[in-house]
Amino acid sequence: MAVLEGLKPERVFYYFEEICKIPHGSFHTKEISDYLAEFAKEHGLAYRQDESNNVVIKKPAAHGYENAPTVILQGHCDMVCEKVPGSAHDFEKDGLQLVVDGDRISAKDTTLGGDDGIAVAYALAILEDRNLKHPALEVVITTDEEVGLLGATALDTSDLAGTYMINMDSEEEGKLWISCAGGMTAVCELPVQRLDGEGTKYEVVIDGLKGGHSGSEIDKNRASAVKLMGRFLFELFQETDFYLTELSGGQKDNAIPRNARAEFLAEEDALEVIQEKAARFQKDLRAEYSGTDEGITVEVKKLGEAAGRVLSPSSQQKVLFFLAQLPYGIQKMSGEIPELVETSMNPGILRLQEEACCVTSSIRSSVGSAKEALASQVQYLTEFLGGSCEVEGDYPAWEYRKDSPLRDLMADTYEELFGVKPEVKAIHAGLECGLFYEKIPNLDCVSFGPDMSDIHTTEETLCISSVERMWRYLLKVLENIR
Repeated sequence: MAVLEGLKPERVFYYFEEICKIPHGSFHTKEISDYLAEFAKEHGLAYRQDESNNVVIKKPAAHGYENAPTVILQGHCDMVCEKVPGSAHDFEKDGLQLVVDGDRISAKDTTLGGDDGIAVAYALAILEDRNLKHPALEVVITTDEEVGLLGATALDTSDLAGTYMINMDSEEEGKLWISCAGGMTAVCELPVQRLDGEGTKYEVVIDGLKGGHSGSEIDKNRASAVKLMGRFLFELFQETDFYLTELSGGQKDNAIPRNARAEFLAEEDALEVIQEKAARFQKDLRAEYSGTDEGITVEVKKLGEAAGRVLSPSSQQKVLFFLAQLPYGIQKMSGEIPELVETSMNPGILRLQEEACCVTSSIRSSVGSAKEALASQVQYLTEFLGGSCEVEGDYPAWEYRKDSPLRDLMADTYEELFGVKPEVKAIHAGLECGLFYEKIPNLDCVSFGPDMSDIHTTEETLCISSVERMWRYLLKVLENIR
């Protein structure tokens, strides 16, 4: 029996569950793309599928809507793949194990991919229903959004006739998003040298952090395990000598790192110093992040006598300096829009390899020059220490449009259905709207979606009742576009 059977709207949840059965992490979207193409064939709808696995499906206007403006319904089919430590889940082979708890859907031990699987489910349910009232529709499902909006960047939009675009990649019911930050990924490599070393091996694990989306949750005073590990090692080195062998943290550049791990060699009698430092550090962090991330743990294990390749003193000093100086969090708030983060950075992935320390970071800003300046700062820091920094996945901000008939219609429709005005807001997270806005002249865009929480984490949930309300809302919006 299907886990989501009986939930309403039935066809939306049917398709959401079907999507969850198919592995669809970023860079692994061929199977979900083929599923969408096969859906279009089975329903007799015109479609195209490109080399990036993007899929465009077109549905003619309902009777009486032939002269209405064509509407693009847009979402992405890839998901962020995170799992709890120790999970055997294979995101390239296994479907998600869905769990229903009251009004919430989650996935056992993994991210859910409601971002943005629910958009795909909405779109398929609309495409299959021949009785709905709507203008001509162009459903655009892109790929690899979570790793730099790569599918949308590669998409050829020359055959799209839509002048309105409804993006379904938001996570807050009652809010219409009308502007977003641009962004890029900075990949830094700092060469290191190693020496033969021996001594007592210790392991330090920083865990228990909430993590979250590096755009929409960067303003919630959540700690970064990558930055905390760098700080811990820097401070520990002031109290006792040690020699790093392993260092890692985080999984995705656009997810705030929730845990980090280090191994090093030190004297046998250093255990007490390290444990005392870890206890003080944990106590200090829980006070610093009281109310927002007070579950932080810092654990030390003595692993026994060992020999291996350790960082040279010079390389270790550079790595610790680099981690200490690398920006994290809010760099600047908007001077025009209250409470809006303008510029931020998230070092999301840390890996100490045999010959290099590698850090991959997400840089965001709604101001192009500020984004470039922050990227240059990171590049200069890396190169000053003898490393290299490459920028990839650069995408533009989605600028606020003063005159937006679609925004006005969607706001009025929301008030018509629910008796309250929606909040119209700009966000710090990156959306594909900016790329479409650049590619299609005069495109009028609005983003909306049902309530989701803790996206990009293993605690991610999707609100069932909100999915139903936003389904009714979407259908009413399409009906009102005459």
